[in-house]
Amino acid sequence: MSNGDRLTHIDTEGRARMVDVSAKPDTARRAVATGQLTCAPDTLRLVKEGKAPKGAVISTAELAGVMGGKQTSALIPLCHPLPLTKLSVDISVDDALPGFTIIAEAKTTGPTGVEMEALTAVSVAALTLFDMLKAVDKGMEIGAIRVTEKAGGRSGDWTAST
Repeated sequence: MSNGDRLTHIDTEGRARMVDVSAKPDTARRAVATGQLTCAPDTLRLVKEGKAPKGAVISTAELAGVMGGKQTSALIPLCHPLPLTKLSVDISVDDALPGFTIIAEAKTTGPTGVEMEALTAVSVAALTLFDMLKAVDKGMEIGAIRVTEKAGGRSGDWTAST
């Protein structure tokens, strides 16, 4: 079955199914995903000054992102549980947004990729930022979540165009 012919998670009768990857060789896999949370300049200032009402906003959201990414197969139907060898989340302040830029990197050696783990990590980190700051800024926006790099597997390496 070619990916161009039909969706890989749908069988010939149209039912959702987990893709059988048992015949695929284990290869080193890597994915990077990014996202943003925009907020009011005053909200960003509170975080930079360490005065956010709920405390250490960035480190808490980074940890939450890692924890969320590790739970991807429990959250996303048909996602394979993977033995992750690396999952990191880095959040930086971006005065130009204003807001935060979130970057997650996931790695494994196995028969399937880690794009979903990286995307989930970014999403959970962004949701945690939102939760920790919603008391001071109801107008925040989460967005621009996407895979920016992928390496390994049959399709090889890929980098998003800017």
